[in-house]
Amino acid sequence: TGSLPEDKIKEIEETSQQLGRETEFAYLLDHLEEERSQGITIETTQVFFKTKKREYVIIDAPGHVEFVKNMVTGASQAEAGVLIVDVKEGIREQTKRHSFLLSLLGINQIIVVINKMDLADYSQERFNQLKQNLESFLNSLGLKPLFYLPLSAYKGDNISKKSEKLSWFGGPTFLESLDSLASKVHPESKDFIFPVQDVYKIEDKRIVVGRIESGKVHRDDRVRISPSGLTTKVLSIEKFRDSPSEAWVGENVGLILENAVFVERGNIIYSQGLTFSDNFSATIFWLSKEDFNRDRRLEIRSATQKTTCKIEIKERIDSQTLEVVEKDSKILKNLEVARVNIKTKRPLAIKNFSELEELGRFVLTEDGNICAGGIITSV
Repeated sequence: TGSLPEDKIKEIEETSQQLGRETEFAYLLDHLEEERSQGITIETTQVFFKTKKREYVIIDAPGHVEFVKNMVTGASQAEAGVLIVDVKEGIREQTKRHSFLLSLLGINQIIVVINKMDLADYSQERFNQLKQNLESFLNSLGLKPLFYLPLSAYKGDNISKKSEKLSWFGGPTFLESLDSLASKVHPESKDFIFPVQDVYKIEDKRIVVGRIESGKVHRDDRVRISPSGLTTKVLSIEKFRDSPSEAWVGENVGLILENAVFVERGNIIYSQGLTFSDNFSATIFWLSKEDFNRDRRLEIRSATQKTTCKIEIKERIDSQTLEVVEKDSKILKNLEVARVNIKTKRPLAIKNFSELEELGRFVLTEDGNICAGGIITSV
């Protein structure tokens, strides 16, 4: 696509030669020495490129089981997912686990890439067999990929141009499939929701800053503040070197409120219709290597809100087989999934994940370390 600087290409060529390999463009994303020497991804990495249609950010997420927490961090920021499957290895444990995580994170724009077709002599029969197996598995998770693409990333087959070696495939190239994806549609018509990230005092102004997660706000709008329940008016909307009359979902802005009401990080400024609850159902993915038990007192963080909570496990699920291991369980092991009931110390402003992702997902922490990620299924 012409997005790579010449010095970056030269660095990749020199590194590949030092490791006794042909030019390996995976090093664009694998920056750590351990990643390059072992041929695995450990940390999430962001790379920017563009096509004639638009700009993209690739978030390269680790596949190895030891780095699932890193993968969740990367995938949680994505608008679409590319699930890469080795044509020779087929569906493996990490394929199943990452597919479940895509389902858990609500990523519904998915492209399945069946890679390394050069190692299978570009076999149409092998591609169709693996595609059929993948369709069956992914459909069981409620995932319906937009495309199944055969390609060889190493050889460049079907990346930006059609390949004669894959002449039997009538679908798009990888870049064409990316350009067909729909950009995320923000819920502009919904109620205004603004989790407070911080409050800055600049001269005689108190500016409440955050990101609009739903709806829009206008100067002079009446708004509410949780958890106090106070009502106030938006006197001004502040952006860098600008004071617009309105701001929309997805924008990071500052608000100056009437009467200098007390606001702090973790508060939610909203228009109406926000649900507050201290008891709800959720699905969680346990990331800690230490087993969960009912006596552990965890902290839940959703948007900028946080409070302590207690968790009751309804069903404990194997993330590889997706089978229920135990009902009403007292423990949860590393990389297991659970359907749970969560009781929080104080009510939180939350939504079902299907209604509003930003207030429908959360992490569980202990001593500042992330133990689990989850989505709210019923308030």
